[in-house]
Amino acid sequence: MTADQPEQVLHPDRLLPAEPAERGIARRLYDAVRDLPVISPHGHVDPRLLLDDEPFPDPATLFVTPDHYVTRLLHADGVALDALGIGQGRLSEQQSRSAWRLLCERWELFRGTPVRFWLEAELAEIFGVTMRPSKETADAIYDQVAGCLGQDAYRPRALFGRFRIQVLATTDDPCSDLAAHAALAADPAWTRRVIPTFRPDRYLEAAQLGWGDAVARLGEAAETDTGDYAGFVRALEDRRRYFVAHGAVSADHSHADVRTDPLEAAEAARIYRSALAGEATAGEAVAFRRHMLSEMARMSCDDGLVMTLHPGVRRNHHRPTYERFGPDTGHDIPIRAEFTDALRPLLERFGTYPGFHLVAFTADETVWSRELAPLAGFYPAVYVGVPWWFLDAPDAIRRFFAAVTETAGFTRTSGFVDDTRAFCSIPARHDMSRRINAGVLARLVTQHRLDEDEAVETAIDLVATRPAAVFKL
Repeated sequence: MTADQPEQVLHPDRLLPAEPAERGIARRLYDAVRDLPVISPHGHVDPRLLLDDEPFPDPATLFVTPDHYVTRLLHADGVALDALGIGQGRLSEQQSRSAWRLLCERWELFRGTPVRFWLEAELAEIFGVTMRPSKETADAIYDQVAGCLGQDAYRPRALFGRFRIQVLATTDDPCSDLAAHAALAADPAWTRRVIPTFRPDRYLEAAQLGWGDAVARLGEAAETDTGDYAGFVRALEDRRRYFVAHGAVSADHSHADVRTDPLEAAEAARIYRSALAGEATAGEAVAFRRHMLSEMARMSCDDGLVMTLHPGVRRNHHRPTYERFGPDTGHDIPIRAEFTDALRPLLERFGTYPGFHLVAFTADETVWSRELAPLAGFYPAVYVGVPWWFLDAPDAIRRFFAAVTETAGFTRTSGFVDDTRAFCSIPARHDMSRRINAGVLARLVTQHRLDEDEAVETAIDLVATRPAAVFKL
């Protein structure tokens, strides 16, 4: 390394408070949780990664291609997605190195973002990289990471253990046979816990292209005739039971809103018939989805799956990109969210039902103190999901606790979720959360609102007890 190529060193106090008294307490709180196992109850890692345990093919496929946090900012700077390996299949060495150079050459784009924090931690703590990414260091860093990837210690299963992951939840289509989960569970050499999550969004959106074909496949998977509404409901119930039998603990839902207005059974059946015939109006399709979201809560009361809600995002905002590269390529954009009136029909029916858990996440932080905290502060079923996606950043998480805990406390929150497809970012994301929690709690101690022993208990609770209890792990 030359003098004009600065060394990249992770400061041991990164993200901790700057004020000396708070920092000292935060260090002790962080030390109490830094090495605790990782519980990841919501994410998007492919379970076959762990089943096959094949070496990661190259640095770009590991760090760049699967991570829309990374690709979206590069795209905003004028980099074409195909130049980053999106939609290119398995990358050649030349393609991978080129994508990696694009990341390093534009490292300044990530200043001030949590993505910078995660990437720095991944490079330094997993791969021992001490060079700051740049045009000049790109190839050297690439070679160092690529050299590690050829070692058994960097295969997925070895890293899973090194990351101290106790539970990893995936996100799965209701028609999935969950073969990878079953094979992992049956493997005597695999002692960790990887569980599926039931994600039925596409089957509830009757206006989406291909919905009729999807419903037919659902019927085939459930061995149930979905030619009428009653059969459709039975098929969903059957597939949920199948997921529970394979270890699932939650059902995840993401729609434009979370209105849960129920329909009369006859009206739901009529709209379902119209949708199968391709004759349902846009308004009828929305009404059907809102009714079915309420039905998903009923099913959760029956089968015990935790119901998680991730509303308020306009999916695939740029149609040309979606048509060329598909979903999850960085152009899902948040919209306003409303929960108080939207969830009232559901909560009037199930909000006090014994054992029902509903975790409400949002990308609209204006609802934290106005709606979500008051809901969680009354309904036994409701928990406030920690900041995720566009809000999983240090200052946003601090604002979250300031907005939520004065009304609902810490125990009505979900614990951290990493929501990632980028496998190696899991420990970095959880470490960021633990550091921020330590700072938030340290401030309460210095203000004499908590004793330090209570702060330690709360720090541990947020990392270990909360996610295990809320997600019934």
